[in-house]
Amino acid sequence: DVARQRGVDPARLVFMRKLPHPQYLARYQHADLFLDTHPYNAHTTASDALWAGCPVLTAPGNTFAARVAGSLNHHLGMDDMNVTGDQTFIAKAIALGNDTAALQTTRQRLAEARERSSLFDMAGFASDLTQLLQQLAGSHGWRGADID
Repeated sequence: DVARQRGVDPARLVFMRKLPHPQYLARYQHADLFLDTHPYNAHTTASDALWAGCPVLTAPGNTFAARVAGSLNHHLGMDDMNVTGDQTFIAKAIALGNDTAALQTTRQRLAEARERSSLFDMAGFASDLTQLLQQLAGSHGWRGADID
């Protein structure tokens, strides 16, 4: 009844049970847009949505907990998905929801950003971390075998 009173067809609201991770990620393909709300914004779920190709709209706050999704967007070059204030958040969500071409363009930009960004490059991250640990160990006098 609350949804209907707010002008939302209750049939559009879907509540799903927990699934294994691959199936959970696949759900994001059915979503047009991930709306990251405050005061405690998304962390892993925003990362999962972006990985699955679902754009994340957020209004980053002033605390670490309120800035994670915004940082992910920034790292991907999707700063236009980081907005200021509730009214801008609502207006952008409505605009994207009503403009399938703009939404498709946003999804395409995200797909391209995923390919060129180091955000989801686990092999690169592991290599960089290995080098950092080797440098750190060497700076403290450890002269053991290479870390691989």
